[in-house]
Amino acid sequence: MAEDKKPDLRTRLIDAAEAEIAEKGLMGLKARDVTARAGCALGAIYNAVSDLDELVMRVNSRTLERLGAALAPASRADSPEAVTLALADAYAVFALQNRRLWSALFEHRLPEGVEMPDWHRAEHEVLIARIGAPLAALRPDLPEEAIRLRVRTLFGAVHGVVHLALQGRLVGVPEALLRQEVAALVGALVIGARAAVAGGGGR
Repeated sequence: MAEDKKPDLRTRLIDAAEAEIAEKGLMGLKARDVTARAGCALGAIYNAVSDLDELVMRVNSRTLERLGAALAPASRADSPEAVTLALADAYAVFALQNRRLWSALFEHRLPEGVEMPDWHRAEHEVLIARIGAPLAALRPDLPEEAIRLRVRTLFGAVHGVVHLALQGRLVGVPEALLRQEVAALVGALVIGARAAVAGGGGR
């Protein structure tokens, strides 16, 4: 295959994989369905990407970019408390509106012994880093290392509530109340952060 055709093929395959995941979820993704949708032979997939795992990561890369764009307006809120609440709400809304593509971000697992490429790991880190600035403003008493850990804790808390709700688990909150409950959770954390600073710090 001519080199100048590879970018077009890759784009078509990523488009097709993205559509398949959006319709069927990650567990329903099949190389044969992807190539059929892309209008190419089954073996052509390996002319554009190394394997199906890379194709999923390319789709996830797009999803992370879209998620980042959805979170961006929250950073313009007028206080660190408002930014934190807006980020959490935007995250829940994105998950509700893009549930299968959002789920694929966390469902995809590389084979044992295979490390996530640096370029894709960095994309995940950028997402987490968005929480860092408002949290650091809320807890100026904490050292940088503690802030990094607290960012992951906050993300994990919000993500867990969203994940359980979208999975329809018995312990999850109803989807109709998800944004309300995420706001309540993050609001309580924000109040706790301010109280810790007012009380002289402490973790």
